[in-house]
Amino acid sequence: MTPTDLLENAIRTIPDFPEPGIQFRDITPILGDAKLFELAIDQIISPYSTGDVDQVVGIDARGFIFGAAAALRLQAGFTPIRKKGKLPFKTYEASYDLEYGSNTIAIHTDAIQEGSKVLLVDDLLATGGTAAAALSLLKRLNADILESVFLIELDALKGRARLGAVPVRTLISY
Repeated sequence: MTPTDLLENAIRTIPDFPEPGIQFRDITPILGDAKLFELAIDQIISPYSTGDVDQVVGIDARGFIFGAAAALRLQAGFTPIRKKGKLPFKTYEASYDLEYGSNTIAIHTDAIQEGSKVLLVDDLLATGGTAAAALSLLKRLNADILESVFLIELDALKGRARLGAVPVRTLISY
């Protein structure tokens, strides 16, 4: 069985959560199994070695889990992109729509040094609104965005199309 198969087999689908019609992809079985979690991180960082990435950026909240672990393995810094009002210092903000609402995310104005090689990590690419907003924040900081990596992509929602020229890689597609 391939690494992708192992990860995909561990993901549960929860119908009608958080709203009717949504098929929620539950990754907690991956997080609860050390070997599967390590496998997911291995797959996320697979094209990179120590020194290739300066900062791994994780999107609130599950992107923190994968992003922080990836940063540790790559010996890179970790930068959180959080929901509006959660960061204590000066921030840049970007608003976006998602499949069942809207939100605003923020990053500290000094979180990324200009030209830093950045890997954006999150658990899910759906409509692409969150990731597109995160990329706009990273561009505002003049980061060198290497790639956006997602554990899961929901192909039917065409989120990849909203991410522009930034390379996108996903481990599992539905």
